[in-house]
Amino acid sequence: MTDPAQAPVIEIRDLHKAYGELEVLKGVSITAKRGDVVSLIGSSGSGKSTLLRCCNLLEDSQQGEILFKGEPVRWHGSGHHRRPADPKQVLRIRTNLSMVFQQFNLWAHMTILQNVMEAPIHVLGRPRDEVEAAARRYLDKVGIGDKSDAWPAQLSGGQQQRAAIARGLCMEPEALLFDEPTSALDPELEQEVVKVIKDLAAEGRTMIIVTHDMKMAHDVSDHVVFLHKGLIEEEGAPAELFGAPKSERLQGFLRSTSHV
Repeated sequence: MTDPAQAPVIEIRDLHKAYGELEVLKGVSITAKRGDVVSLIGSSGSGKSTLLRCCNLLEDSQQGEILFKGEPVRWHGSGHHRRPADPKQVLRIRTNLSMVFQQFNLWAHMTILQNVMEAPIHVLGRPRDEVEAAARRYLDKVGIGDKSDAWPAQLSGGQQQRAAIARGLCMEPEALLFDEPTSALDPELEQEVVKVIKDLAAEGRTMIIVTHDMKMAHDVSDHVVFLHKGLIEEEGAPAELFGAPKSERLQGFLRSTSHV
């Protein structure tokens, strides 16, 4: 096994995922080293969100390897019967890869502070006082420290998404996974969330971001991956991918989006 300190935080090798006969990922490999920001772009249905969910073991893949800090996920069965073999390993990996969803997924019956504190206390078993201090610190960090006692329904979409990011950060994860974090927001609220993500990138946080926001992908990423019909069509540094796209598909995709 690779030395965890030197290994990429996340490595995916030749991943295949199908729903019945529908093949969504057809052999995709991506790597996120410590401090990397990797953005996944592509048309709807290209496999971006599925790849992210497989990475976090929310979806089972049929073939290929997933490694977390050099440690491969252990499987039993094969093909459509393949499942992770070790539930404790799955829990450990999931708690180290905080996922931020498109629709916030905050608990409506809890205050914002309670939402942020819930998982570190009940999943990680950390002391309540320590968690509350961290939760307040992260709410301040994303700019909504004054909303800690509010209910989710009292917040704008941008504030709810920032609360969801604070919740992810409070798990002290090795990496953050963002699934279209701004696509449910109005443009003016979108910028609040983009600013938080830019700040996290500047801190050297490891992140994989599925996004439709080409400007954000250009500005925050170390590496951009363009997926088309379940395969990587093109990938590289943002300046190359957006400035001089090689494939006709990527050129067409960028023309169809309001990119940088």
